[in-house]
Amino acid sequence: MATVEVDSELKLVLVEPSFAKKYYKIVSEQHDYLAKWLVWPPLATSEEFFLSFIEKTRLEYSQGKGMVCAMIYQGELVGNVALMNIDNDLKVGEIGYWISQTYQGKGIITRSVSKLIDVSFTEFDLDKIRIKACVENTPSRQVCERLNMLLEGITPKNENLHGIMVAHAVYWVQRR
Repeated sequence: MATVEVDSELKLVLVEPSFAKKYYKIVSEQHDYLAKWLVWPPLATSEEFFLSFIEKTRLEYSQGKGMVCAMIYQGELVGNVALMNIDNDLKVGEIGYWISQTYQGKGIITRSVSKLIDVSFTEFDLDKIRIKACVENTPSRQVCERLNMLLEGITPKNENLHGIMVAHAVYWVQRR
C-alpha cells in the first residue's frame, strides 16, 4: 500500500524521505498554528527531524505497527494522517492527523480519516479505531462528529501540551 486514492483530488501516500523538505517548510512557516494542538512542532527544527521520523514510521509500517501517510491534495503535500498505537490483541488502533493551515476547512482531514478508517479495518484487520482530540480543539472534534464517531468520554490531564495539562475527548468507531 504505497498510495490510496481517496477521491479525484486527494490521495494518501505512505511517507517517504523525499517529503522531509516539504514537511519542514510547512512546520517552520506554520509553527504557532500547529503547536497550538500538537506537542512535536517545537522539536521539528530541521529536515533531519522529519527524515528520522519517516525512517521510524516506515519501519513500523513494515512491522504492521502503524502507517503514516502524506495527504496529497491536488498534487500538493498538505499534511499527515496516521494509524498508530495498534494493539493487535485487542484489534484497536488510533488515528492522528495534522494539516497545513492553508488547506484547513476543505474537508481534506475528514475524507482522509474516513479512508484510513476503511484501510484500518480491511488491511490491518482492526475492529475499533480511536481518535483523541484536545477538548478545546473544536475543528478536530468536528471531524470525529462528521464521521459519526461516538464520544467514549473525556480523559482529564491526558497530555502535557507545552507545560499545560490538557483533557482529551476520546472518540471511537467500530467495524460493522
